[in-house]
Amino acid sequence: MPLNQALHNKLRDIVGTKAAISDLADMAPYLHEERGLYHGKAALVLRPGSTEEVARIVSACAAAKVPIVPQGGNTGLCGGASPHEDASEVIVSMGRMNKVRGLDPVNFTITVDAGCVLADIQKAALEHDCIFPLSLAAEGSCQIGGNLATNAGGINVLRYGNTRDLVLGLEVVLPDGRIWNGLRALGKDNTGYALRHLFVGAEGTLGIITGAVLKLFPRPKETATALCALRDLNSVTQLLSQARAISGDSVTAFELIPRIGLEMCMRHIAGVSDPFGARHDWYVLIEFSTSRPDSGLRTTFDKLLETSFESGIVTDAVIAESLDQAKSLWRIRESLPEAQKHEGGSIKHDVSVPVSLVPKFIADAAKAMTAQFPGCRPVPFGHVGDGNVHFNVSQPIGQDKVAYLGQWEAMNRVVHDMVVAMNGSISAEHGIGLLKVDEMKHYKDPVELDLMRKLKRALDPANLMNPGKVVD
Repeated sequence: MPLNQALHNKLRDIVGTKAAISDLADMAPYLHEERGLYHGKAALVLRPGSTEEVARIVSACAAAKVPIVPQGGNTGLCGGASPHEDASEVIVSMGRMNKVRGLDPVNFTITVDAGCVLADIQKAALEHDCIFPLSLAAEGSCQIGGNLATNAGGINVLRYGNTRDLVLGLEVVLPDGRIWNGLRALGKDNTGYALRHLFVGAEGTLGIITGAVLKLFPRPKETATALCALRDLNSVTQLLSQARAISGDSVTAFELIPRIGLEMCMRHIAGVSDPFGARHDWYVLIEFSTSRPDSGLRTTFDKLLETSFESGIVTDAVIAESLDQAKSLWRIRESLPEAQKHEGGSIKHDVSVPVSLVPKFIADAAKAMTAQFPGCRPVPFGHVGDGNVHFNVSQPIGQDKVAYLGQWEAMNRVVHDMVVAMNGSISAEHGIGLLKVDEMKHYKDPVELDLMRKLKRALDPANLMNPGKVVD
């Protein structure tokens, strides 16, 4: 329902006329999410410029019982930042709050607004010879508030952890409009509940993150990158174990790429070619890094490859001898999602299992998919170093896309049943949003789900913060 005029005017006055969007055409970019699965409507889009403005918006909406959808860069894949179709909600878009508030290279911390684009945070860290290690495909447009709200993962989780592991403090506007200032840059704070962890991964259902203190790390002085062709799928975990042992845990990234994925990239992504002379079924893109200059990292890296060749785990390898060559290898991995779009419909599963079970999961799930959905093309890839597999399944060649995507729920059930049987997770790094709310009800332990609902009711009793997401 449209807002009453008095509330509309009040909200517009808080942010200013230019930052209050009510024209349907101008609202369009805020109403559609990345995959095109959700197309919602909103009563109003507001673009606040400060935490105080966010607090005033939330207070006004709370008093009027108007629900709010917090939104960052709108790059999520589960509909977590999408409004519903009834136009009852106000979208609070954080893009104007994009300042770096401070950087402490001695404490290795950076304090930022929630609307800071991830790539801009990375750049600010590099200017002080530090890195912020969160890295993912959407880093040029995603915002740190959204990364925190979904507990984003990316390519460096094996070394540095998820976003949850990279935050020390938060500033949050609560559902009643109060501001919780938890912007502490402390490595140790043992004074009761770690409240920041309530809001990381909550997808805006418990409050709106407006600022954060993030961990920085010394900038790597040496890196070593190679694309390795594996003997078979089981070799992936054997290679990972060898890499971690030989490197002293200097493995920054460990990414699985299937042959079908490489072929899709060669067909659709300019500049991608087969790095090898022969065909291989499975590849791993592996990277070591260290902040120690003259550390002998390359010698250690070569030792890994030598050992893996001798044991037969790796049958061929292409080693990057320059930054450009490393970028060329990474382009294959980073282009996989884009290449799949050109192959028609793709039913995606962002799942995790114990690392030791990754080969079994991929093999069993692929077998089940091809048996139950003839002609489908499994494309499993991703961050297997931390057990996260993007088990995407492309449509059969020539099949109608809409008809294929109609099998989403049935395919989810097969894959997710396997994941849960292996004590895994149906969402590794993309969150729950709208897409997986019913899956949560189906798979989540009842006690755990009850605790989550009680937290939601305690902090947001009127259910006004991103309603319908994560828990219903």
